[in-house]
Amino acid sequence: MSAAAKDFAAQPLPNWRRAVLKVGSSLLAGFEGGGLDPRYAAGLARFIESAREQQREVVLVSSGAVAAGRSRIKAGGDGLVLRQALASLGQASLIAFWQQLSSVPVAQVLLTHDDLRNRRRYLNARASLRELLRLGALPVINENDTVAVDELKLGDNDNLAAAVASLVDADLLLIATDIGGLYSGHPQRDPNARPIERVAAVTPELLLAASGGAGALGTGGMRTKLEAGAKAATAGVATALFCGRDSEVVDALAQGLLHGTLIAAQSDRLRARKQWLRHAPASGALRIDAGAANALRVRGASLLPGGVVEVEGEFRRGDVVELRVAGDGGDSVGRGLVQYNSAELARIKGRHSRDIEAVLGFGYGESVVHRDDLVMIGGNDSSSAIETTASAQGTSS
Repeated sequence: MSAAAKDFAAQPLPNWRRAVLKVGSSLLAGFEGGGLDPRYAAGLARFIESAREQQREVVLVSSGAVAAGRSRIKAGGDGLVLRQALASLGQASLIAFWQQLSSVPVAQVLLTHDDLRNRRRYLNARASLRELLRLGALPVINENDTVAVDELKLGDNDNLAAAVASLVDADLLLIATDIGGLYSGHPQRDPNARPIERVAAVTPELLLAASGGAGALGTGGMRTKLEAGAKAATAGVATALFCGRDSEVVDALAQGLLHGTLIAAQSDRLRARKQWLRHAPASGALRIDAGAANALRVRGASLLPGGVVEVEGEFRRGDVVELRVAGDGGDSVGRGLVQYNSAELARIKGRHSRDIEAVLGFGYGESVVHRDDLVMIGGNDSSSAIETTASAQGTSS
């Protein structure tokens, strides 16, 4: 039995359908600036393949662009501008590296935190990632280091991974580390350090205890991984910390077993999202027909343009709007994030989804409000079952 598996007893992973896997530089970089090394990445790639065979989806957040760039050009120092240049040089090598380990097409997605703070850019990124997963590709996400200044800081990709987990509605965040998981002390310095297999909540005291320096090739220590776990927990996503260098530990993941630390989710992911939608300020309203309202409530469907009768107010793509049944008073029957702005919706209301691009000249997808961005108010809310009714789509005529 490996050291990590011996220290951390096996515990079941939470049930998951979609996960974000974060892999840091310390698991990818070769010795002495030798580029990217597949010795650990190959096992992680096999886990991703196994997950696909189980009809599960994995989104990969991968560091390593700077290490890959450093192997391509001789450059001393470690300043911010140099790291940005090295990241640019290494991006193509990083994607090629993962493509060699994957049996499906690999897609590069570069993000900054600003992409996740701006609602319209957030929706654009999420729509692209959803489509990549639908097509069966493996999205490989990295920080857009070439243009990001504030974002190139300690532990950035850990926190980026937590944000991506929320972005793609993941059920689980997996963070591969170079040690077994969280210990009560530094396992290499404290002989009395004991493994911590489960964290109910990330407290300030725990963050203080986990503070420590990053490895020579990494950009974040255990503290940043706990910070990422805390952010994911708030969004209703559990986080698993495990040793990505241990083949036995990685292989166990495919069997639904974790040898490592599990940071529990603080609430149900869907419930946390719905609570936000219920209380966020609305920028406008859509009057929908009775058939569309029934499809939303009973079948957990998305709202399509054919079900929209009237557009009220002015709003932008990504704003929260009220949904009201036409001719049935002013009470809201639901709320959601709208995929088109008010002017665009005024042009496509009542039309079939296939007509969107012909009318507007572009399209953000067939739905006006996607079922993942919708909460019904009052009565039977079948949108809570959207995870198991993924095939249900609203059709309004």
